[in-house]
Parts: sequence; structure tokens; C-alpha cells
Amino acid sequence: MFFEILTLFPESMEGYLGASILGRARDKGLVRVKITNIRDYALDKHQVTDDRPYGGGDGMLMKPEPLAAAIRQALPGRVLLTSPRGVPFNQARAGSLTGYDKVILVCGRYEGVDQRVIDLLVDEEISIGDYVLTGGELAALAIIDATARLIPGVLGGEDSSAEDSFSQGLLEHSHYTRPREFEGLEVPEILLSGDHARIRSWRRMDSLRTTLANRPELLDSADLTEEERTWARSIGWKPAG
Repeated sequence: MFFEILTLFPESMEGYLGASILGRARDKGLVRVKITNIRDYALDKHQVTDDRPYGGGDGMLMKPEPLAAAIRQALPGRVLLTSPRGVPFNQARAGSLTGYDKVILVCGRYEGVDQRVIDLLVDEEISIGDYVLTGGELAALAIIDATARLIPGVLGGEDSSAEDSFSQGLLEHSHYTRPREFEGLEVPEILLSGDHARIRSWRRMDSLRTTLANRPELLDSADLTEEERTWARSIGWKPAG
């Protein structure tokens, strides 16, 4: 899969992209990433890429000419603009992106982007949360990371991402490793039993418990058995409606 990142600050990206799982995926050729500097498409020798907004107001906007040129040289591909006003990014959307050969990520900056570029060239505005960042580079990295994990071979095993949080509609269960006892806290005995059916059941219930504590709204749309729904109600779940 091919990602192209369009940014005003290319130096901020490579460190993360070259490390850990993403770095290994790139080395194996499973993921390709190109970083394009939008300033290279500016129309003047000073590489100006921002200007004051029509109608007044604080801050500056990304100029349309350099950004449009940068996007057009990257086409064809699915063009995403990172923006706090975009649709929420989630696990399902990450999965849908794996269906594209190339995804072009436009990193927003300043107060935003000239709307004409969005109207002409952007397929979708994407937000990674209800907060505002200085720029879209962190959001672009998050989108690439979440999407790349779902590409076969990136995590090393076919089922490595199957139990990640949100993959089955719930948050992931708790994890434990050595030592068996740490500062007075023991690993749950069932995880040491070797009984894989009981362990799967414990993890599922722990996933339900964690979801109820941290993201109870997810339970309303999760695919639960009647037994699981009854158990969730017994520990405090109140279904919507």
C-alpha cells in the first residue's frame, strides 16, 4: 500500500515512520511512504504557502495554488485532508482505507485550507479526535499507523490485529506478563491454567468490563450474546433506549 504525505514540515515525519512496526513494514515493501513538501510547489522564490483570509479574522490560511499543485502531482489516489472539522477516524475507517492502492494525506496547518482546494481535490476530511492540533502531521501518522496494522503481513501474523480494541466492537481485554507477582498484585489465576476455552471466556468478559468502564456507548452497537448482555446489565450496563 502506498501513502503520500503532503506537508509543510517534512522533517517532522521520518523518525516515526522509520521506527518499529512501520519501519519494518517499509523495509519489507508492504508499505510505501513518500513525503512531499508543499513548499516545493509555491509560486514565488520565498516559497510562501499562506495568506490572510478574505473577510478578516485571526490567523492565516494555506494558499490554494501550492496545495492544489502538490495534490495533483500525487494523483491518482484517495485524498484525505486532516482537519478537526472532518468525519471521525476509527477502526472501521482504517479498514476501509486498506482497499485503496494509494492514500494521499494532506496535513492541514494554520487556520485551515482554502475551501476551493477541498471542493476540487479532497475526497474526505478526517478528524482523529475532538481537539485541535497545531498541524495535521500527527493525525496523518496516526492514520497511517492504524491502517498499516491491518495490511496482511505487517504485524507478522494473520490474526495479530483481530483482538485489538474496536476490531470486534469492544475495547481490548487486560494483558499480563512476567513476573507472576508485582508489588503485591498477582496475575489472574485463570491465565495460568492452560485452559484456552476458559481463558477466551475470561478475556471476553474482561473486554466487556473494560468497555463498560471506559466507553459504555460502544456496548449499544456491539455484537453480544444474550448471556453477555445479561452479564453486562448485572455489572451496571444500561442499554440506550
